[in-house]
Amino acid sequence: MRNDLTIYDAVADRWWSDEVRWVRTLKNLVPGRLKWFDRHIDWAGKDVLDLGCAGGFMAEAMAGRGARVTGIDPAAEAVEAARRHADARGLGIRYDVGVGEALPYDDAAFDAVVCVDVLEHVADLDRVLSEVARVLRPGGCFLYDTINRNPLARFATITVAEDLLRLLPRGTHDPAMFIKPRELSRAMEGAGLAPGLMTGLGPRGIDRRLDLTFGPLPLTAILYMGLARRPALASGDVSC
Repeated sequence: MRNDLTIYDAVADRWWSDEVRWVRTLKNLVPGRLKWFDRHIDWAGKDVLDLGCAGGFMAEAMAGRGARVTGIDPAAEAVEAARRHADARGLGIRYDVGVGEALPYDDAAFDAVVCVDVLEHVADLDRVLSEVARVLRPGGCFLYDTINRNPLARFATITVAEDLLRLLPRGTHDPAMFIKPRELSRAMEGAGLAPGLMTGLGPRGIDRRLDLTFGPLPLTAILYMGLARRPALASGDVSC
């Protein structure tokens, strides 16, 4: 089975325990993403949607930077694990169960939408991006990462990461759902978003547990991250 989304609920009770290696990999990706995202948005006081929040790693990191965070994910048990952990830490993060194709939020509800490790899994990319544009305020920012579609990306993410190193469970990804950067740019434009900068994302070192650490890279051939904006209607509208 490819694009197996049951894996997140399967480890929900251990999401924050550091016991599961592939979950630690997801946790280690957060600082690398933020190293680049932080250059493009001031989180403090922003209403931010974490679209595809899973167990809450990214949501808690953004809350720690002063954002007012809402997280949503279809994995109900992972969302409950995120909710329990945030409550225990006294973080005012709202968590909902739902899908990106039908976000249960008002128009123009958020200053930013963050969507990491998600776009390569969704059933309807165009619909998800339309929903992102709908819930963003004018001038608001869409921050994302995803996987490029080419033989090198397939080898790195499927053959190496899933089959050989087991950095992710087998079947996590379907390489047919990977997205070329130019395809994503066209899809964002079609949803009414203005694409901006893109950069690569990948391994930058190894920590004391011999897990990979991550950060921005110049090459977008495998993992890449980027930003887009909902065009502002007038000067003074919300922006990143």
